[in-house]
Amino acid sequence: MAENSESLGTVPEHERILQEIESTDTACVGPTLRSVYDDQPNAHKKFMEKLDACIRNHDKEIEKMCNFHHQGFVDAITELLKVRTDAEKLKVQVTDTNRRFQDAGKEVIVHTEDIIRCRIQQRNITTVVEKLQLCLPVLEMYSKLKEQMSAKRYYSALKTMEQLENVYFPWVSQYRFCQLMIENLPKLREDIKEISMSDLKDFLESIRKHSDKIGETAMKQAQHQKTFSVSLQKQNKMKFGKNMYINRDRIPEERNETVLKHSLEEEDENEEEILTVQDLVDFSPVYRCLHIYSVLGDEETFENYYRKQRKKQARLVLQPQSNMHETVDGYRRYFTQIVGFFVVEDHILHVTQGLVTRAYTDELWNMALSKIIAVLRAHSSYCTDPDLVLELKNLTVIFADTLQGYGFPVNRLFDLLFEIRDQYNETLLKKWAGVFRDIFEEDNYSPIPVVNEEEYKIVISKFPFQDPDLEKQSFPKKFPMSQSVPHIYIQVKEFIYASLKFSESLHRSSTEIDDMLRKSTNLLLTRTLSSCLLNLIRKPHIGLTELVQIIINTTHLEQACKYLEDFITNITNISQETVHTTRLYGLSTFKDARHAAEGEIYTKLNQKIDEFVQLADYDWTMSEPDGRASGYLMDLINFLRSIFQVFTHLPGKVAQTACMSACQHLSTSLMQMLLDSELKQISMGAVQQFNLDVIQCELFASSEPVPGFQGDTLQLAFIDLRQLLDLFMVWDWSTYLADYGQPASKYLRVNPNTALTLLEKMKDTSKKNNIFAQFRKNDRDKQKLIETVVKQLRSLVNGMSQHM
Repeated sequence: MAENSESLGTVPEHERILQEIESTDTACVGPTLRSVYDDQPNAHKKFMEKLDACIRNHDKEIEKMCNFHHQGFVDAITELLKVRTDAEKLKVQVTDTNRRFQDAGKEVIVHTEDIIRCRIQQRNITTVVEKLQLCLPVLEMYSKLKEQMSAKRYYSALKTMEQLENVYFPWVSQYRFCQLMIENLPKLREDIKEISMSDLKDFLESIRKHSDKIGETAMKQAQHQKTFSVSLQKQNKMKFGKNMYINRDRIPEERNETVLKHSLEEEDENEEEILTVQDLVDFSPVYRCLHIYSVLGDEETFENYYRKQRKKQARLVLQPQSNMHETVDGYRRYFTQIVGFFVVEDHILHVTQGLVTRAYTDELWNMALSKIIAVLRAHSSYCTDPDLVLELKNLTVIFADTLQGYGFPVNRLFDLLFEIRDQYNETLLKKWAGVFRDIFEEDNYSPIPVVNEEEYKIVISKFPFQDPDLEKQSFPKKFPMSQSVPHIYIQVKEFIYASLKFSESLHRSSTEIDDMLRKSTNLLLTRTLSSCLLNLIRKPHIGLTELVQIIINTTHLEQACKYLEDFITNITNISQETVHTTRLYGLSTFKDARHAAEGEIYTKLNQKIDEFVQLADYDWTMSEPDGRASGYLMDLINFLRSIFQVFTHLPGKVAQTACMSACQHLSTSLMQMLLDSELKQISMGAVQQFNLDVIQCELFASSEPVPGFQGDTLQLAFIDLRQLLDLFMVWDWSTYLADYGQPASKYLRVNPNTALTLLEKMKDTSKKNNIFAQFRKNDRDKQKLIETVVKQLRSLVNGMSQHM
């Protein structure tokens, strides 16, 4: 029962499998058959049985079908056999037709192949044309690039390269020639860089050579503009009725207008002739090189190279020649090169972007300015010619004004000019020292004579002299001063003008200029003129008459100082009442010179007295005096009288001092003559003769050779001699010794040492002519008295030395 139930269950399954096999593609039968074996054991046998049964069913169906269609098949075969004969005939016909068709189509095939070949060629040509149309623009651009390179149009060439790389090469990048072009472009760029850099180097060398011409042109232009402005200012001043002074002479207004008109016309002509920096230098290499490096993306390299090279050139330009200080052309060449350098840099700054910056030019200018100041300070110190220093100042002002017009700060240059101004004044002082020396050498040191009104006015026009008494005198007459006074006055004014020349164009106020003029004039008076006067006074050949005239001259020069102050005031238009106005020190200068001259008068006078005294020829052993004064002394007194008459033109105090000094010196000289250590013995006759000479000196003193002495003041110069001689002449030793040291002593001025020295010279020791020889014969008691006096005098001398 169980087996039957299992068999019943497998039958539907086997039918399903068979249906699946019949309806499924043979490729998928494998899994279906595998399921037969995966089922129950012996299931495949049952399946085989079922399969055999199914096959038998199908065979039966086929057999039924064949039996049904068999007659039709037989009929079809019969029909087919009948058609077979016709088919063979048709085959023969078709074969013949085919042969004939093949024979006929051989030419067509040949022509067709030709057509195909032509079509292929046509297609290839079309393709080539299309490719060539792509390549031709590239080749044309590359050819254009070559032409631009040949024509040195490098910036355009670089632009063409950019177009080739960005537009044209992508179209034909697959072709070999394009790769060659692409590989060649970097080399062309490097060539362009090298060529443009070479052009830049040539440009830098060119502007280095032309810097002086560029600077000269720029400085001329600045000078013309300044002159034009000054001319306009003068013209405007004339319109307002202001008086114009050119140099020292006042020029009428009509002449001024003519001069200014001519000046303006000349300025217009000069401006037309002036070239600009663009006219002198071709800047295209710089622009071209800058654009090229900008296109190449290497602008920073170009800027660094340009700035580095220009700094090197700046150092070369700023290096002066060793002999630059010898001529103004050396300074001019130095300035023009520097101006040319910075004019080029300023032009580059304004026409390019980034190549030169304001910070860079300022740094370069500050470096250059420090070097320029150091160079000018060093080289100007070698200048000894004031004209050269003045030309250097004018050049420096034009140099500063030129660069200031281009925006460079130049205040330090004007500060330097103030330093150079001190040096300029020093050179002026040295020059005027020579001028003053020449004036003093040429002066005859005698009053200026004038014989008519014309000569009188000429002197008055040169020197501000006012004397109503002299004006009233009839011709011929004489000015009290000598010829050097108006010459000195004129030269002082010339010095002021020369000093003013340097102060012009320094952008300083009138007050500062006035102060500078007064200070420089003070230096001229207190140092140069004073030194020249002192040297003149001390010269050996200057005599007493000349010294007297020098004192008179200094008096008039001192009085003229106020006119010099007015002269400076008229130039600067600064009132003397201004608080900070410097006063001229001429008063003290001429006072010092006058005092020196007075002292030299005293010295010269004493020297002259010494010369007369040296002529003294006393016979110190004479027994009796000659009865008259010595000849040398009378000559001396006559000389002193004539000299003191000349002193009447001097101030009274000077003449009195000179007279007193002369008498004191004469008294001292006579005293020294008596006490001379080489004089061993003196006779009483010699003393009496000497007394006669002293009496003449006292008579001269009492005759009042110079007015103004009170009483016997001048005679007191000989009081020492008088008391000494009276003591020996009267032989009043008892009174001298008794009253010694008393204020009311008759011989108060006689020094014991002096008396002892003279007494010993008169004492007879061993010589037969001794004055005391007769005493030993006639009166030995008196001899003892003398010995006693000598001992007492020595005692007084020793007492004095102990107190000292």
